[in-house]
Amino acid sequence: MSPLIDHRRVVNPRRAAAAVLTTALLIPLAACGDDAGPAKGEGSGSAAATGAPKADLTVLAASSLTDVFKAAGAVYEKENPGTKVTFSFAGSQELAAQVKQGAPADALVTADTKTMDGLSGDTGKPTVIARNRLVIAVGEGNPEKVESLEDLADPRLKVVLAAPEVPVGRYSAQILDAQRIEVKPVSQEPNVRAVLSKVSLGEADAGLVYRTDAATATDKVDAIDIPDARNAIASYPAATLKTSRHGEAAAAFVAWLSTPAAQKILRGAGFQQP
Repeated sequence: MSPLIDHRRVVNPRRAAAAVLTTALLIPLAACGDDAGPAKGEGSGSAAATGAPKADLTVLAASSLTDVFKAAGAVYEKENPGTKVTFSFAGSQELAAQVKQGAPADALVTADTKTMDGLSGDTGKPTVIARNRLVIAVGEGNPEKVESLEDLADPRLKVVLAAPEVPVGRYSAQILDAQRIEVKPVSQEPNVRAVLSKVSLGEADAGLVYRTDAATATDKVDAIDIPDARNAIASYPAATLKTSRHGEAAAAFVAWLSTPAAQKILRGAGFQQP
C-alpha cells in the first residue's frame, strides 16, 4: 500500500516561484507609492500640493487699505510664485459702481458691510477680514488745539469730511449725530485718503479719518483719539466676484486674508481683528 500523502503540505514548485516573483515586483512598487504620496484624484488635489492656482488677479479695494494691501500683496506673491495681484483702490461706493458696470476684476474688499451687501448678486459669500475706528486728524502739532468732537463745531475751524455716500462719511455722520454735534465741512471728499490729504496739505484744520490712515502720515498729521463709547466700528468684508475669470485663484486670495500671515500684516498696520 502506498504511503498516505498529506496534500496540505505539498508545495507546487511552479506556484512557489510565481509567488516569489510577484512579491519581488510588489515591494518596489509599494515603496514608490509611499514616496509619491496619494495618486491623482486622491487627497485635496494639485492646488493643495503646489499652493494657490497661478493667475493674474485684480482686486478692488477700499482706499483705506492702500498701504497695507500693497504690503500684503507682496507677501502673497512671494508665497505663491506665478501669481500676480494688482490692486485698484477707491472709495467703496466707487468700487461698487465699477462692479455694477462690469469692470474686469476678481475680488472686492470694501470698508463697510452695507456696500458689500448691496452687491450680493455679484459676489460670493463675504468674510470680514478686519475692523477699524475713526480719529480726528489735525495738522502736525495740532496748531488749532482740537481736543474733542465738540471742537469740530467751531465755525472758525476748517473741517473736511468724506461725502455721506462714502463709508467713512457715513461713520462720521453716525458719530456726530449721536453726539448731536453739527459740523459744517468746507468740503466733502470722495474717499478717506482725500480727507487725509486735505489735512496733510494744510487745506483743512481737521477731518475725520480711520485710525490706520492717520498712521500713514505721522510726519504731517496728528491723531486725536475718539473714545470707544463715542466712536464707530468699520468692518471690512472681502468677497470674490462672480464675473472673475480666475474663480479658484480669487477664492484662494480671499481665504488667505483671514490666515495668521495676513492678519499679522493687518494688525501691524493698526487694523483690529475681525
